[in-house]
Amino acid sequence: MARRILITGASIAGTTAAWWLGRHGFDVTVVERSSTFRDGGQNVDIRGVGREILRRMGLEQAALEHGTGEEGTAWVDDRGRPVARFPAGGAEGDGPTAEMEILRGDLARLLYDGARERAVFRFGEAVARIEQTPEAATVTFAGGRNENFDAVIVAEGVGSATRELVFPGENTPRPMDLTIAYLTIPRAPSDDRFWRWYNAPGGRSVQLRPDPHGTTRAMLALHGPLPGAQDWDAARQKAFLRERFADAGWETPRILAALEQTDDFYFDVLRQVRMPRWSNGRVVLTGDAAWCVTPLAGNGATLAVTGATVLAGEFFRNDDVVAGLDAYERAMRPMVEEAAGVPKIGPRIMHPKSRLGIRLLHGGLGLASRPRLRGLFAKLFAQKGTEPDLSRYDGLTA
Repeated sequence: MARRILITGASIAGTTAAWWLGRHGFDVTVVERSSTFRDGGQNVDIRGVGREILRRMGLEQAALEHGTGEEGTAWVDDRGRPVARFPAGGAEGDGPTAEMEILRGDLARLLYDGARERAVFRFGEAVARIEQTPEAATVTFAGGRNENFDAVIVAEGVGSATRELVFPGENTPRPMDLTIAYLTIPRAPSDDRFWRWYNAPGGRSVQLRPDPHGTTRAMLALHGPLPGAQDWDAARQKAFLRERFADAGWETPRILAALEQTDDFYFDVLRQVRMPRWSNGRVVLTGDAAWCVTPLAGNGATLAVTGATVLAGEFFRNDDVVAGLDAYERAMRPMVEEAAGVPKIGPRIMHPKSRLGIRLLHGGLGLASRPRLRGLFAKLFAQKGTEPDLSRYDGLTA
């Protein structure tokens, strides 16, 4: 009889794990708290080992075809004039914009469409309790139903409720002193295919990015501690943004006006998840629930795809569940720790407080964007050889 696996969370990590496990004879159930599949979200990119995994899944070309069409990154002044431009990944490697840029929801949809062929998805469902014995994990769902599983994979977000059920108080989050609000706004004729980044005094940035759906993705970022603001209601968060960005300039009035109509507003006080362990008996964490490195690391989607694939590979290779979970952690820790090592000074440098600081930032970026130096800048976004060895999972095939 196939090993029964429960996955909580139907985003990138959860659907990737379901895709692999379902194809290799496991009995997979995925529960998702939302009542329907969530297509929303902002840009993510897939680099290095993550792209190799999509290639092995037969999804690389589809992901490229569903890409945002972003052609590069440009820092602009208050009149929208570029002061530094970095084209998308080329001969010198990916820079801020990777060759494979895709919306979170579009990537998750590709994975979900493949995974649901061999896995059962139950929406509007959540875990209320997990009790373990040496033989199984007994899960009580919010509706009162009890089921036994051989393993439970928690693939939820940074604030995972299921993680807290099994690992109470073990997360020691690292605040990154940066708050970002995301929303989708109507596309304007002036919008191009570049990620445009504008800095305003006071540690603020305003960013616009293209998408493939005829709209534009907007971000408002503010440097500095803002503890607990992620728990404010949306009305308070929007009022805060209107106040703090009222005089920011450039395209800010257009974005603030769209706050009233948007249906995908998301406000995040960036904090990394820091867990001393990722498994407890037959329950294991992956993706943001295990290691959220925040968008500052630039490879959260790559980590999600990679971690889920390694986890599925270890289930495939090991008859003993606990041994497989230990091997998964050994394989993924180096890559995660490197990604989580982004210095907190990074957001501060990229969000100067003064006009002089902005001029210095623009001067440095302008120098780095010159063709002869662009390759060196791209190396800042490259992985450093800590990726797991995929040859270990050659038996895990599409």
